[in-house]
Amino acid sequence: MRPKRVIALFSPALAVALLILTAGRVAAQDVTYNSMPGTNFSKYHTYKWVEIPGGAHPNQIMDAEIKQAVDAQLSQKGLTKTDDEKADLYVGYQVAVDQQKQWNAYGMGGGWRFGGGMGTATSSTINVGTLVLDMYDPSTKQLVWTGRATKTLDPSSNQEKNQKNLDKAMAKLLKHYPQ
Repeated sequence: MRPKRVIALFSPALAVALLILTAGRVAAQDVTYNSMPGTNFSKYHTYKWVEIPGGAHPNQIMDAEIKQAVDAQLSQKGLTKTDDEKADLYVGYQVAVDQQKQWNAYGMGGGWRFGGGMGTATSSTINVGTLVLDMYDPSTKQLVWTGRATKTLDPSSNQEKNQKNLDKAMAKLLKHYPQ
């Protein structure tokens, strides 16, 4: 019995379609978080915003947008914002805007036949914002929770899109805050 041959047909249009599908996944927001082992998070009821010394911060408008997005999520967790020095938690953030390559793929014609159609891919540089959110216990002066959301801030994007992206990222990140 002779082994059957499997012939794989590959077209530039298929390559472009695969590139576009995987590019969409790469652009998704990523969140990571960690907490101090043994911390009793049920004792935290109030929080106060604090500046992280040496941390990078955006302009005043984006600062307000970030705090609003975090405030909305923390209130859903049962925490109340206060300006009182005796807050149970101190919350601070810092941002970083990095540059990353983005691939734009274009294709035309071709179908499934060998050698048909044309495809091209070009690259451009995009800013990808990362926001790091830290929570400290003021009585022990210890970091008790930290989280990072990447691909969250884009200062060059439109404000409404930025706010939606930020709200989505903070919801995704803070769903991991222990209650």
